[in-house]
Amino acid sequence: MIQQLLTVEIEQHVEAMFQESGTQRPATLKIFTEHPAHPEHGDYSSNIAMLLAKILRKSPLQIAGELQSRIEQNGLVQGLFSKVAAVAPGFLNFYINWDAWASGEYQAPTKRTSSSKQSKVLVEHTSINPNKAAHVGHLRNSCIGDSLSRMLSHAGYEVEVHNYIDDLGNQLADTVVGILHTQTEGSFPRFGDFCWETYAKVNQAYKDQPALAEQRSVVLHAIESGTSNLAWMGALVAERIVREQLDEMKQFGISYDVLVWESSIVRAGFWDTTFELLSQTEMFHKVTEGKLAGCWVLKNLEEGGETPADNQDFQGDKVLVRSNGILTYTAKDIAYHLWKFGLLENDFVYKKWEDGLWSTAAQGSKKTIGRADMVINVIDYRQQYPQEMVKLALEVLGYQQQASLLKHVSYGVVSLSPDTAAGLGLDTSEGKSSYAMSGRQGIGIKVADLLDRMEKVIDAKRSRKAGISSRSIAAAAIRYYLLKYQLQTEVIFDLEQATEVTGNTGVYLLYAYARANRILDKAKADDRLQAIAATFHGPLLEDQEYQLLRHIAYWPETLENATAQLAPSLICHYAFELASLFNHFYSACPVLKGSEASISHRLWITQTVKATLHEALELLGMPTPKRL
Repeated sequence: MIQQLLTVEIEQHVEAMFQESGTQRPATLKIFTEHPAHPEHGDYSSNIAMLLAKILRKSPLQIAGELQSRIEQNGLVQGLFSKVAAVAPGFLNFYINWDAWASGEYQAPTKRTSSSKQSKVLVEHTSINPNKAAHVGHLRNSCIGDSLSRMLSHAGYEVEVHNYIDDLGNQLADTVVGILHTQTEGSFPRFGDFCWETYAKVNQAYKDQPALAEQRSVVLHAIESGTSNLAWMGALVAERIVREQLDEMKQFGISYDVLVWESSIVRAGFWDTTFELLSQTEMFHKVTEGKLAGCWVLKNLEEGGETPADNQDFQGDKVLVRSNGILTYTAKDIAYHLWKFGLLENDFVYKKWEDGLWSTAAQGSKKTIGRADMVINVIDYRQQYPQEMVKLALEVLGYQQQASLLKHVSYGVVSLSPDTAAGLGLDTSEGKSSYAMSGRQGIGIKVADLLDRMEKVIDAKRSRKAGISSRSIAAAAIRYYLLKYQLQTEVIFDLEQATEVTGNTGVYLLYAYARANRILDKAKADDRLQAIAATFHGPLLEDQEYQLLRHIAYWPETLENATAQLAPSLICHYAFELASLFNHFYSACPVLKGSEASISHRLWITQTVKATLHEALELLGMPTPKRL
């Protein structure tokens, strides 16, 4: 909020300078403010004077001086700054008036109103194949999607969270084939664990018995037709797996509004309608010769459309319907996205799955679901091309605005560190820096196993257990570990690192939050301190306190940037620094000792830290315990 006010103020004076000089303003001129690395350079800084120097034919320092004078005469941005300084070679440095800031008016980000454009956002995340237990790579997707949903909801959007269930895919068919044609012995705590082993066994069996692979096609055809005993078996396996996956996600605070089953898309006739719409365009056609003869393809809009020699995964034309009439995943996804934006007359019917969660169904009731203004899909980077083809289809059909509001939140996959891979029995003799998880080989870290292991680590290191459960702390620690990396970063998952409780960890944040609560509770319980009201006293501000408040002042714009960039990791980095600064403050500045004014002042700071960290933790989907 401060940054917005400051930018608007500078913009006003820059525009006046252009008008007064009769100079045309370049369309590319942008005004930015930044956070100086060193406090002596102010709390905010702008280089606008240097950008204006050639245009206005004045020295940067002269322009900065003029802007300083105008800003001072205009009341120092509503009194929010104590001073502004023009310094060589042409920077404008702004120093916050902490008494004005502490009044509270500038400490909260501006929320959107319900009348704002693009007010409804549909977020699709998780979308795990319903054929085995979830692994840590799936969990990264879920944590990202859930935090994005929280951030967007906090920003004032109406958010609807979908979990897409591919109950017609090869993976489910493989598990069914494995149940019928392989033998999996052993005691398994959950059905998903049994299916984990069975899925790996059947993929090995395909190699040893090539004829067995024909059974996959048999099962696929059966579950697509939906009328045989094989179809019922596939449906029962999928439903049982989904229930277990949802229960796992609940332990991490992850929930959904709607389950969308791929079979429902087929049943509702979405593709039939979509096919008719695409057939009216020149970009969708049936190939009559060559290796794609008989296929319906969507041509790439880029000129040439030829497959680059250095990219084997790229397809100039995307097949939507194979020559045998089978729909590709992308075809169904295009139809699904037309529905998401409310562009199809067809619709689902729904049944209640559990409290707060609806599922598409063969029979049920109508609901006002979908019809979003913006769609966000959380899918790893390997799905970039299919996502581009969905966007292309929207453009081909003339839905340019919807195409621009289809966002693919791409992220790096989770692989295993050499030590972790070796611990799981993977051959690491190649000496690679990371090893991919493989469901077909049964190699990976299951979510439930990781949570169990982390709970034991937390439990062993807790000296007191009066607060929330070790399992809740473990879930928060895992969630933070998966969120703190930038989205495009490949997470090389190491069990030892993931179970650490010191340093940049979720546990460190929870302890900082609990410490703030403990200080405030002690003050309430002390007869002498109860009468002291928490109040900010600017003249008492010491260096550790200033560093802390300076960081808190940046919270609204950090949250706004994180939401605009769809980047939860920005909140993680902010929260860790806030916790670190608060712990330094706690060590250097005794809160409950000293003069009454000092205690009042530091209680106010502690309350402000608690409120800010509380908000950050909730957006990250982490608990806010009073005690650990």
